Amino acid sequence: MIDYSSEYVVKEFHLSDTKNGNKMGKLQLEDVKSKEVLNCVLWQEFIDNMDPKTLRTGNTVRIVTGEYKEQFKNVNIRELELLEEAPIGLEKEDREKLFNNILEVVNRFKDQSLKEAISKIIFENIELFKISPAAKSMHHNYVGGLMQHVFECIEFAQAIFPKFRQEIDHDTILAACIMHDIGKIFEYKIDLESGVIEYNEEFKKDWISHTQYSFSWAMNNGFKQLARIIAAHHGRTDWEAIIDLNQRDLEPELYLMHHIDDLSAKFGMVGVTDLNAVKV
Repeated sequence: MIDYSSEYVVKEFHLSDTKNGNKMGKLQLEDVKSKEVLNCVLWQEFIDNMDPKTLRTGNTVRIVTGEYKEQFKNVNIRELELLEEAPIGLEKEDREKLFNNILEVVNRFKDQSLKEAISKIIFENIELFKISPAAKSMHHNYVGGLMQHVFECIEFAQAIFPKFRQEIDHDTILAACIMHDIGKIFEYKIDLESGVIEYNEEFKKDWISHTQYSFSWAMNNGFKQLARIIAAHHGRTDWEAIIDLNQRDLEPELYLMHHIDDLSAKFGMVGVTDLNAVKV
């Protein structure tokens, strides 16, 4: 059954190709009141007749017409009504402030080669860095989301440093905060009109994941300890980590970065609804 009076928040939307060459959209809607998630499908003929902005993450919508498919436990959507439009991400002014804050951290690095290498990749891809999301759906999935995630990691790290009793290289941890997800600037594409995020298929032809890219960047530039920290930041190999933290006798920096990343991904400004709290 479909409750046509319910209001839903768009949680995730992505397109895929069908066997006959058409597009099919997979949509997740969360009921505003019950918080129950509804899995939906949109076929190309209905997608073509719909304003792409309707499917922006964070939008509030109502199902106008659709058909519930019991065997698939999903709804074939034929028409959606946009009730409230969500922002697509951080305003340009906020993105510039975040960028400058991150750059200040880089400029304070004592290791000149580390400072130069990070500055080089950022400035060579400055526009991508400023607009990229940090994920497709899990966290910080909006314009400027990657920089927001990076700066949150930096702030968590700086708050933890005075409490950390073991000797650690602060610059390497801060570099990991900045570089652990740098591959995401190539892995994702975000539409600046609709806010819809898709995977970059060209990136997927060359790389297994953004973690592999970031790890390779660190190794190729001679930052082996930074590479190890990046390799472990997802914590477990079944979460796409290259180094599993269940191993024994690993350096404390590896655990520290994993938990910093996890804190931001779970408790930071993880969605567009959090953006009114941005203070940079």
